[in-house]
Amino acid sequence: MNRSREMPQCGTAPYRLRSVLRAPWLWKFSDGPNIAIPFAQVPFHEPVALNSSQEYHAMTFLKSPPATPDAVADEYAATISGSSLPKYRIPEASSDRRAVFDLVRDELFMDGNSRQNVATFCTTYADDEVRRLMDLSIDKNMIDKDEYPQTAEIEMRCVHMLADLWHATKSWKTTGCSTTGSSEACMLGGLALKWQWKKRREAQGKPTDKPNFVCGPVQVCWAKFARYFDVEMRQVPLSGDATGLRPEDLARYCDENTIGVVATLGITFTCVYEPVKALAGALDALQANVGLDIPIHVDAASGGFVAPFIQPDLEWDFSVPRVKSINASGHKYGLAPLGVGWVVWRSTQDLPDELIFRVDYLGGDMPTFALNFSRPAGQIIAQYYMLLRLGREGYRHIQQECADTAQALADGLAKIDELEMIYDGRGALPAVCYKLKHPETAGFTLFDLSDQVRMRGWQIASYKLPAGREETIVQRVLIRRGVTRDMAAMLLEDIRHAVAHLTKNPVPHSTAGPTFHHD
Repeated sequence: MNRSREMPQCGTAPYRLRSVLRAPWLWKFSDGPNIAIPFAQVPFHEPVALNSSQEYHAMTFLKSPPATPDAVADEYAATISGSSLPKYRIPEASSDRRAVFDLVRDELFMDGNSRQNVATFCTTYADDEVRRLMDLSIDKNMIDKDEYPQTAEIEMRCVHMLADLWHATKSWKTTGCSTTGSSEACMLGGLALKWQWKKRREAQGKPTDKPNFVCGPVQVCWAKFARYFDVEMRQVPLSGDATGLRPEDLARYCDENTIGVVATLGITFTCVYEPVKALAGALDALQANVGLDIPIHVDAASGGFVAPFIQPDLEWDFSVPRVKSINASGHKYGLAPLGVGWVVWRSTQDLPDELIFRVDYLGGDMPTFALNFSRPAGQIIAQYYMLLRLGREGYRHIQQECADTAQALADGLAKIDELEMIYDGRGALPAVCYKLKHPETAGFTLFDLSDQVRMRGWQIASYKLPAGREETIVQRVLIRRGVTRDMAAMLLEDIRHAVAHLTKNPVPHSTAGPTFHHD
C-alpha cells in the first residue's frame, strides 16, 4: 500500500509529501539507489524527488510501524490504550512509556482527593523540596548502612533529636531506629518488653510461657503483635463515658506475666490522650503493694509530634520514669511523606542485646533492629529535612494552627442540633469526634452521613467504639497540615446540608456501614 500522497510533478520526477502521523516509516533515498535514510528524518512537508528506479526501491522499503516510542504519535492512540489495561497477565509486547504513564495516571483519578480525606492521620501535603529529596533518594536502600553510611547517620540524627524532644536523659546516647510506620515501631517496642520480661523471669527461675500486655482501645497493630508473637492482649473494655484506659483499671488486669502497659497518646477512635502520668502512678502503687514492676510503652503514633509543641507541660514521655519506649509516626503529624515511623528507648539498657544485629559502619559498629529488610531511604531523609526546615518554632506554629482549626470546626458542629460532641479539639490531637444526639430517632446513621458528604468529595471515618461501648457510633475528622480554615468551613457547611437533607429524607432501613478502617 502506498502510504505517501501524490504531489504535482516537477520535471520528470514525482514528488512525495511525508505525513508525520501516517508514514514516519517510509524511507527516502539519497542520490544513490542503495543509500536509504528513514523518511522520519526528512523535514515535515519537504518534497522529495524520486526517479523511477528510486520509486521502486522506496516501495519495497514500506513496512509496518516498529514497536518503538517514535511510532506512537499520540498516547491515547497507542495500541495499549485500545482496550482495558491488563489485570491478570503481564502483556507480551512493550508499550510506549508516555502512553503507559498517562493511562496509569488516569486510573489514579479514580482515587479520592487526598486533601479532602479527613479520615486519615497521614500526611497529604508535601513541600516541593521533599519531593526532590525523595527523587534523589529513590535508589538508596535504607538497610544497606555500609553502602549508604551518610543516610544511616541521618537516621541516627533523627533518633537523637526525637529522644531529646521526648526528654530522654543523655539523648545523644539513647538508641532507636526508623521503621516503615508506627505499626512496625509498636511491634519492636512490644518485642523489647517481651524479651526484658522473659530475661527477668528466667533469672528468677519462673515460667515464660504466658506473657500478656494491658491496654485500652488500641490500633489494630497491637492485635497483630499479640497474635504474631504469642502474647495475650488484655484490652480493658470501656465503661460509662470512658474513652480510654484509666488508672483504676490496671490493678485488675496486671499480674506477674504482664510484660508492660501500652498507653496511647492520641486514641485512634476519639483522638484523646490517655493519662500516661496517672497510669504510671497507678503502676507505682501496684509495685509498692504487690511488688510488680511493670514498664510502660507509649504509642504516640500521632501525639508524639503534637504534644511536645502545643501541650509542652503535659507529662507523658521519658520525663515519666516508668516509660521505657515511645513510638511515633513520622508520616502523620511528623509531616514526613508516607512510609516512616520511629521507635526510641529511654536508654540502651532498655533494648535487649539479643534483638540487635550489628553491621560494619564507617569502620565501627552499627546496631540494627527491624522487622523489614530492604526499604527506601527517602522518607527518612525527608523527615530530617522537615526537622531542620521547620524547627521547633515551625512545628509549634503548624500544630497550633491545626488545633485552632479543629476547635473552630468543633464549635460549628456543636451548633448542629442532631450532633453531640465527644472531643472538641482541645487538649489532645487537632481533631474532632462526635456522635448523633438521638441515634434511635434521627432517621439516619453516621454511616449515611459519611456517604452523603462523600458526594462532595469528603472522606470521613465513621465506626463503632471498642468493647464496652460498641453501641456508640462516632464520626472523626482529622485536621492536618494542608487542611485550611477555609476547607474546614466548607466541610462544616457540607455537613450541615447533609444533616438537613437526611433529616428531611430519612433512611429507615439503612444498609450503610463502615467501608474502611484507618489508623
